[in-house]
Amino acid sequence: MDPERGSREYKDYDAEPERESLLHSTNTIHSEPVPHSCYTRPRFGVNHLLISFVAGTLACFLAQYAICGSSCFSYHPGNAAAAPVATEPLRVLASPWAGSTERHNFPPTTPTNAFPSLFPTNVGYAGGTPTGAEPAVIATAPSYPIHSGAPVLVTPESTNYGILRKWGNLSPWYSVDRTAFGLDSSPETPETCRVTGLHFLHRHGARYPTAYASYGGPAKLASRLGAAASKWTASGDLAFMNEWTYKLGEEVLTPFGRQQLFDLGISMRMKYGFLLKNFTETNTIPVFRTESQDRMLASAMNFAIGFFGYPFEGQYQQSITIEAAGFNNTLAPYKTCPNSNDKSKSDRGRAYVEKWAGVYLKDAQARLTPQLVGYDLSIEDVYVFQQMCAYETVALGYSKFCELFTEEEWDGFDYSLDLYFWYNSGFGFPLARSLGIGYVQELVARLTHTPIETHNSSTNATLNDNPITFPLGQSLYVDATHEVVVLHVLAALNLSTLAAQGPLPADHIPANRSFKVSELAPFATNVQFQLLECTSQPGPQIRIIVNDGVVPLTGIEGCPEQKDGMCPVDKFVAAEKDIIGQTDWIYDCHGDWGIPDGWSTTTGEPPRS
Repeated sequence: MDPERGSREYKDYDAEPERESLLHSTNTIHSEPVPHSCYTRPRFGVNHLLISFVAGTLACFLAQYAICGSSCFSYHPGNAAAAPVATEPLRVLASPWAGSTERHNFPPTTPTNAFPSLFPTNVGYAGGTPTGAEPAVIATAPSYPIHSGAPVLVTPESTNYGILRKWGNLSPWYSVDRTAFGLDSSPETPETCRVTGLHFLHRHGARYPTAYASYGGPAKLASRLGAAASKWTASGDLAFMNEWTYKLGEEVLTPFGRQQLFDLGISMRMKYGFLLKNFTETNTIPVFRTESQDRMLASAMNFAIGFFGYPFEGQYQQSITIEAAGFNNTLAPYKTCPNSNDKSKSDRGRAYVEKWAGVYLKDAQARLTPQLVGYDLSIEDVYVFQQMCAYETVALGYSKFCELFTEEEWDGFDYSLDLYFWYNSGFGFPLARSLGIGYVQELVARLTHTPIETHNSSTNATLNDNPITFPLGQSLYVDATHEVVVLHVLAALNLSTLAAQGPLPADHIPANRSFKVSELAPFATNVQFQLLECTSQPGPQIRIIVNDGVVPLTGIEGCPEQKDGMCPVDKFVAAEKDIIGQTDWIYDCHGDWGIPDGWSTTTGEPPRS
């Protein structure tokens, strides 16, 4: 499952004829002048006109009879002066749903007017280009800039309760409340401290649905509705579906997703741009990492153009790791962990979501079923309506599906994704620690400026042992990954305060839960590992900040309870090395173990025999 607007109507139309009407066809354009004879007046007599009139009348009669038979000419009693009234909407030969999937394939594969040589990207004459001082908002501003969400997206006027924050991993990232994770602290530099480095881990931006779905899935619902298109009719709140078409692509970034990463790059340059001075002093440039998947690479490129500006060539180097079976990759560790493909171990979340959906969507199903006559609307279908709202909004800017549900039902949807990711990726997932430990090994190597000691997980020795592709001793690192890996890493770090309410139940929403996927792993989620030096604290310090919320580190052995969430780097490293030593990749990923009935974990580890 990849759980990965007002009254505007979606109009069904054929994209290709529209395209043809806009683009001239080379087969129909004539440059030759039209012969003069084409404009001479024709000469017809009266007999010609009479014969044409009779033939035209007969042709119209025969055409009407062929289309609707004798009913076209039958007598209907009633008010003869009144115009005929249609008792049902006019039906053309096929329902609008006969072509229910709509695609706009831009750009054309071979545009006829593309001449790159006539449009160089640099013609010189740039004018003056002196640069100013690097920004340092994190250190110099009196308050921290808050990211409030998504100004280009539109939500129903009735949803004044922050619907964008109730979509779990499908929510756009936003600055969480100051005390979201239990600390009354802000990301800005604490008093007596200065920032010396940043390790930045982020997710890709908003995307279309993935090709797979454990429970729900917009494409699957579109297929089911399309197969039954001739049988159902929508009314009431669902009336828009009579002309609705499925417009979503698959897996790649949406335009809004591109904006998210561009904005994130600008935001991080404004906060931490001053760290680039370290590279100038050492005559080096940063190395950022991403993966080979289209949305991952596109996210990294959009982040880079936001962070460095255009053109960014020569300002940094982009490491692109391969996400495919057989390639060790800490940013896609599941590709080399066979047990992550065993659904009995890796897809326990579906059962919890399915059970919870039956609880919180029962009233919604009863309310919407009478409005879709001729189609058996299941709980899963109603759940997909909620998914459709989220996906259409981040892809198209607005979705009519968002108007169908109450605030309580959106709270239920948000919690359904907490359940899914708790049991399939986070602290309740038996493979979370092993899948996240590779990144923790890399973090420790960077913090200690020493190569990875032992490659016994998802680390890639070819890349990690090369000081060019995996540099040490730098002040800024940026890595892009998926939301599941962010949750693996948080579990592997043993940030136990985020797991305080676990295991999560499937029959109600726990109060004051700290594990909320909309806060921990939304689209473009980001984690700051902030390094500081303080006159009030001995030795270098580290803080972990998730979507601008400071996370307590008291679950990490040796880290004190500190008001700003700081922990001495040496204590942090020692604790993480201990966790690395306790993690058994071979057993966890290759071992023959099962999950007993009623078993659960809050540390992301599998059952031990």
